[in-house]
Amino acid sequence: MGAPAWRRQPHQSRRCGTLGVNVQQTPPPPPLTALREEAARLGLPLDGELEARFARYLALLTEWNDRAGLTAITDLETTQRRHFGESLALLAALRGAGALSAGVSARMVDLGPGGGFPGVPMAMAEPALHLIAIEAQERRCTFLRTLLEAVDVDGEVIHARAEEAGRAPALRASCDLAVARALAALPVLVEYALPLLREGGILAAPKGSRVDDEIADAAGALAALGGTIVDVVPLPLGADVPEQRVVLVRRTGPLDDRYPRRAGVPSKRPL
Repeated sequence: MGAPAWRRQPHQSRRCGTLGVNVQQTPPPPPLTALREEAARLGLPLDGELEARFARYLALLTEWNDRAGLTAITDLETTQRRHFGESLALLAALRGAGALSAGVSARMVDLGPGGGFPGVPMAMAEPALHLIAIEAQERRCTFLRTLLEAVDVDGEVIHARAEEAGRAPALRASCDLAVARALAALPVLVEYALPLLREGGILAAPKGSRVDDEIADAAGALAALGGTIVDVVPLPLGADVPEQRVVLVRRTGPLDDRYPRRAGVPSKRPL
């Protein structure tokens, strides 16, 4: 019998995959003026080595997008500002809120990252983060393994649904930080993420204009999963981008063995 889908892939697995790409043959790196401006605004300036890694990221994202369905955004400048820039904004927000300290090791799980957002840019800018990317679509997993190798991120990719990962002994209650971008409403996201967090771990959920409604709706899930909202902080975005806030949820209680429920149930019947 093969290994369970949630089992961690070894470090070298990032080099595997039937859709693997020879990084040496990717197109010349595009200019990263927009990303450079966003990083400087956030107080996270890029050095030459990090900029070169982001250039490889952008080239791979463009090359793989059609075959793996990674993003609807194809304009290179918009990709830099919205995908890379907003991911770095989350890192800046977490540092500003005291939820993440520069240079301090932490295990970060990114739920449903697709093209790698926000976890991969965050881990590129903060090497102390160990990234665990949990992705349900196999082709995106193959892309993510190729990407982690190409941009030299310390991490692993797990092909599983969030509900499966939350019940896996190797992953349950093992992470310091959970992030997810536009994956699910807060009541559902709480059930996905909190079982993966150690006691005291933080879920960071960027939310848009309905953030207050989602917080109110999440009361039942927070009570069931032992979560407490400890802060809601602005996501430091550019002036021309709709406002977002980051809901910070701390896992403060014991994990109930009933959660997460089986695949598909949290989204169909939120707590």
